[in-house]
Amino acid sequence: MTTAASARAHARAMVDARWNPSAGPAREEDVTDLLLVVSEMVTNAIRHGGGLAGFEAVPLHDGIRLTVRDHSDVVPSAAYGSGAPPGVHHGSGYGWPLIIRLARDITVDRRPSGGKTISVFVPIRTTAPARGTHLPH
Repeated sequence: MTTAASARAHARAMVDARWNPSAGPAREEDVTDLLLVVSEMVTNAIRHGGGLAGFEAVPLHDGIRLTVRDHSDVVPSAAYGSGAPPGVHHGSGYGWPLIIRLARDITVDRRPSGGKTISVFVPIRTTAPARGTHLPH
């Protein structure tokens, strides 16, 4: 992955494969949240982290674990913030509040070889089947 768009496409493909119609499709609002988190994480790595060094999206039974690696050792000060938007807008500063509000289990670890790894979990729920519809077991 080299762009936010390619990372979003990869994450969407993971959701489509894991939450297919026979297993119960993913709630579209959860997928939208996932794609926003992917965009913010990858864009932050490119703009503020010295470039994207790696991206992974791993499907779990109740969501997707996202991992982004970049080349900067700097841990964003907002990474463990409240999720409140910045008081004054200077062209940036909304990414981390979005990530904090939409993701869970956020970790930021410096890598021994330099740079850092940011990992988050984004929950994905299935839509309820239509009344009278029976999904295979």
